[in-house]
Amino acid sequence: MDGGEQRGAAASPDLGQPVLEVRGVSKRYGSVHALRDINFEIHRDEVVGLVGDNGAGKSTLVNILSGALHPTSGQILVDGAPVSFKSATDARDVGIETVYQDLALAPDLSIWANLFLGRERTVSGPLGWLGWLDRRAMMARSVEDLDRTKIHIASVSSRVGRLSGGQRQAVAVGRAVAWGSRVLLLDEPTAALGVEQQAKVGDLIRTVSGHGIPVLLISHNLPQVYELCDRVVVLFHGRVIAELRPKETDLDSIVSWITGSAMLAGKTTR
Repeated sequence: MDGGEQRGAAASPDLGQPVLEVRGVSKRYGSVHALRDINFEIHRDEVVGLVGDNGAGKSTLVNILSGALHPTSGQILVDGAPVSFKSATDARDVGIETVYQDLALAPDLSIWANLFLGRERTVSGPLGWLGWLDRRAMMARSVEDLDRTKIHIASVSSRVGRLSGGQRQAVAVGRAVAWGSRVLLLDEPTAALGVEQQAKVGDLIRTVSGHGIPVLLISHNLPQVYELCDRVVVLFHGRVIAELRPKETDLDSIVSWITGSAMLAGKTTR
């Protein structure tokens, strides 16, 4: 079955230039093909799901988009311009922010300190030259950034280790949005969360996309993917085998593509 046909069949209407575009990206480890000719795009305001069984290639693709891995071939474009990443810092510099399952937060530090971790602000004048931190400015900016997430946190001075799982997600996403993210990659954001906290993360994703920042949601939580996403990209053995629109299909159909049974049955996404 022609993966290109499937992608074309589910292609978006003319939404203008994609914020993020992946063209022919492949990754090989010797004779092993982790990814083969991956093509898809994400537009402003979209939430796109990336799903697949274990070993489908999701983690490899996310690591390439976040700058942790280099593709063997292919191209990544941000706002129509080709980009090449030597590190995760390069990806962040062009606006690709990734929130991993472990969140990369320091539990013993305050919320505001986590938001500015590695990007601390110093006061102006001689004290700034000595590394004196502008705590007041960072705390005020943290309040503004977290207000965008619409998840209530009593004080930015609270230690992250005392927050709920949903609140920690809000801090991690708030940090990504605060630093000028053009695209937000969320890797298994609801893993190990309860039902109520999963719902809060869903609200958070809607809020972020509502601010014009497209979200790539990598998740095994298929009901949430089905509920939140405008499109769902299915990986199978390192290939994109389908792009589906939840409004035009059902959850069972998505599962059948993930397991490969839809492909074996000769289905198309037309």
